[in-house]
Amino acid sequence: MTDSSRVLLEVKNKIAYVSLNRPEKHNGLDQQMFLELVATAKKIRKDRSIRAVIMSGEGPSFCAGLDFGAVSKTPTMIPKFFAKLPWGKDNMFQRVAHIWRDLPVPVIAAVHGNCFGGGMQIILCCDYRIATPDANLSILEMKWGLIPDMSGMVTLSRLTRVDIAQELTMTGRFFSGEEGAEYGLISKVSDDPMAEAEALAAVIAEKSPDAIAATKYLFKKTWKKDTRGALLWERLTQLRLLGRKNQRTAMANGLAKGKAPKPFQDRNSFR
Repeated sequence: MTDSSRVLLEVKNKIAYVSLNRPEKHNGLDQQMFLELVATAKKIRKDRSIRAVIMSGEGPSFCAGLDFGAVSKTPTMIPKFFAKLPWGKDNMFQRVAHIWRDLPVPVIAAVHGNCFGGGMQIILCCDYRIATPDANLSILEMKWGLIPDMSGMVTLSRLTRVDIAQELTMTGRFFSGEEGAEYGLISKVSDDPMAEAEALAAVIAEKSPDAIAATKYLFKKTWKKDTRGALLWERLTQLRLLGRKNQRTAMANGLAKGKAPKPFQDRNSFR
């Protein structure tokens, strides 16, 4: 992608670096950025060599949310993106965030500066959120007389208490990265979120990519599910791993004493 792209993608050491690239607008979401974010996630899904994703924002902020000024200049965007195909589960507004939750590799958000509205819903769909202590966060839709409608109801219910989610949504108030960690919405605070994200991604990249994909899939299927259903998904998911090449490699590496670990093959399809 060129520097004129709204979203930059670079793959290094099997880690995909995704950067929102509209710094002069604090990475506000316009039609082009919606389309490029979804296209980037689809590209990552197809590349089975990728082991983890780090998402960040260029410039002073991670993402200031929907750019209402840009949207007003493209009035067809709202009805077009709000419509859902009969066979689909989401519309474009929901997909731009939820597609990261659906990826078979872990996604780590490195958050700094402002992260409002749609930007907040995007990071809530990431598997881990590492933010600066003074990051400025808000579920800001109430300011515009709206509710979070970019899959926030899926993720908020899994990350925090209902009273906290309701209060933040009803007030639209700003809160820091440290407060976000107290609420369960931020995984960790750090003065250098990118360094922390890279360290975490490097550890994950050393593991069996099949087992990592299976873990993400299993938690998505079983979190808050009844015991019987969760036990069923455990069995079914484990059966998809047992005896496969990467599982045998992990077993050999685990039993090796002082020997260099054998490399894993690229990830098998897991969805």
